[in-house]
Amino acid sequence: MPPEIILEAVLNGLLTGAVYGLVALGLTLVYGVLHIINFAHGALLTAAMYAAYLAWAALGIDPYVAALPLAVLFFGIGYLVQRLVIGPASQGKDENILLVTLGLSIIIENLMLAVFHSDTRSIDVPYAMDVIEAGPALLSWPRVVGFGATMVVAAALYVLMHFSATGKAIRAVAKERTGAALVGIDVAHIYAVTFGIGTACLAIAAALLLPSFYVSPRVGNAFVLVAFTIVVLGGMGSVVGALVGGLVIGVVESLSGLFLGESLGQIGIFLIFILVLLVRPTGLFGARA
Repeated sequence: MPPEIILEAVLNGLLTGAVYGLVALGLTLVYGVLHIINFAHGALLTAAMYAAYLAWAALGIDPYVAALPLAVLFFGIGYLVQRLVIGPASQGKDENILLVTLGLSIIIENLMLAVFHSDTRSIDVPYAMDVIEAGPALLSWPRVVGFGATMVVAAALYVLMHFSATGKAIRAVAKERTGAALVGIDVAHIYAVTFGIGTACLAIAAALLLPSFYVSPRVGNAFVLVAFTIVVLGGMGSVVGALVGGLVIGVVESLSGLFLGESLGQIGIFLIFILVLLVRPTGLFGARA
């Protein structure tokens, strides 16, 4: 295999892995604060991709332009879903939260199926096939944009979490819920804000994925399986781990596809998943409970 081909596969894997990491970021953020696995994550990603598709098909808005408005919209949706549905229905029990999010996933998927049917849809943007030369490698323009946008979102999230009152409240609730409530933090509000931020990350990821991926009523499930692997690899609740894990998984998928064929590309992902569970169950950046 020529070295330049391997280099191109690694670089494109890093670019794809960054967006995977953004999908996983919302998942690990919700786990880190609420301490639950959000089974509705994939369905919410599907809904966000359809929203980006409709913005382009009905209004002619480019997905990259729609990313920020969609993030605001889905932050509100995530906030309301947590505050009005998940919180009250769970009655404070983690097992109830799992059932509620699973039920939401089924409802959202079937709603998308009823509205859009089972057709696979995609958009035709003029830059979809554009490439950038990086030495001997050719990099997909949409993936380069996705990588850059992911880094911007990650930096903004870091600033929010470490230098704002809301971010400090989120970290306090994640560390000690009872203590945070005793000092006057509205825990229910912080839960909803965190869920909203995680859903906003999904909306941005959806806008970044749409120029180079199709959308169907169950497309989110494929991405959320990769996201779960990334969260396990990086460490449950670790934001840095989600980004690093996304980059690693992107490279593994790209190289597996190169050497084993496109149809077998995801074998490497699940081999990594099994190895991490066997060797380091807490992940690269995770800590023991």
